[in-house]
Amino acid sequence: MSEFFETEIGLIPLDWKVSTIGDIANVTKLAGFEYTQHFKYIEDGEIIALRALNVRNGSLDLSNIKRISKNVSDKLPRSKLFTGDILFTYIGANIGQFALVDENDKYHLAPNICRIRSNNDFDKYFLYCYFRTDFFQDDLENFSGGSSQQTLPMKNIRLIKVPHPPLKEQKAIAEVLSSLDDKIDLLRRQNKTLEELAQTLFRQWFIEEAKDEWEEKPLSEIANFLNGLACQKFPPKNDVDKLPVLKIKDLKAGISNSSDWATTDVRPEYIIENGDVIFAWSASLIVKIWDGEKCILNQHLFKVTSDHYPKWFYYQWCKYHLDRFIAIAQAHATTMGHIKRKDLDNAMCFVPSEDEMKVMDEQIIPLMQKLENNSKQIKTLENMRDTLLPKLMSGEVRIKLDGEKDEN
Repeated sequence: MSEFFETEIGLIPLDWKVSTIGDIANVTKLAGFEYTQHFKYIEDGEIIALRALNVRNGSLDLSNIKRISKNVSDKLPRSKLFTGDILFTYIGANIGQFALVDENDKYHLAPNICRIRSNNDFDKYFLYCYFRTDFFQDDLENFSGGSSQQTLPMKNIRLIKVPHPPLKEQKAIAEVLSSLDDKIDLLRRQNKTLEELAQTLFRQWFIEEAKDEWEEKPLSEIANFLNGLACQKFPPKNDVDKLPVLKIKDLKAGISNSSDWATTDVRPEYIIENGDVIFAWSASLIVKIWDGEKCILNQHLFKVTSDHYPKWFYYQWCKYHLDRFIAIAQAHATTMGHIKRKDLDNAMCFVPSEDEMKVMDEQIIPLMQKLENNSKQIKTLENMRDTLLPKLMSGEVRIKLDGEKDEN
């Protein structure tokens, strides 16, 4: 059994030490005369310039990108990004967001974000994984500062402390965590493919090859849209008979420690189970098959069900009309865009015969079932990883290295 000693970041094994980010990594940002002289976004650039908004929850978000030319990138060589670099937001409302660069010669550093590149004697993935821990986030709060705009100076980032096991153990820890991350990523990519296949089939059947004899019905008739509760009116009555509240933010990020709770003493139709179709009709409009834990439906969300049609059918029609719903919501002169029941009435859907629906079921239901099963596996692997992460990073759980003897 390893012995431990107390440090600024908690208990760690005696054979570990504590270092600062400045000790084990190079921290840099895009700044100075060269930047102001050369840096310019262009539509047809070959290199993606990663900005703060591209860094979310430990991952790269490439839904909104800017580009620069390779020529500009070559003129700013100190700001080129390589596999294993960590991007870190140091200014604005979302200080402390981070992501790992996954490919060489594709990305470049943009303003208002910094790059952390670990030295050769410190494992890049180990450092990235440590950034996920509560230990790191707690330490980060101690170094945050600023006046009119919250800012974390480079010198403060360099002073943040990290655990420093022997390199061989760092690599072993990183291998365990990266193996879980790889499995999660593979399942997510499979799900993206499955979603695309299901949408392709749907579009072929109902848009490209729709039959004239098919009946047209409004979306509000092919499915039931149950609006959620004002859950603040249903607080928990005790610590046992309660469930987390599903809000729009939780629909995106999943239930977390910051989620609200409500009593289970509500009508059963307001209880959300894994696999239910949820439609956020206000603010950020989303249609999603819920892949999280049991929870309670909050207002501004619809639980979508049907007594007559299969789930894939009303789910795909909701997704098909989503772009139009988003345009309607954006056109509303309010602080928070939304759609109304009449918009569901005006969204028309083609309905095939029962025999045709059965043939479609045989092709698309297996895809949807595989997608849902993958989502459950992802949650299981994420829970396993998130349980292991703090134990591995603190040395509470040690990995037996090659050549070590069992301790008896």
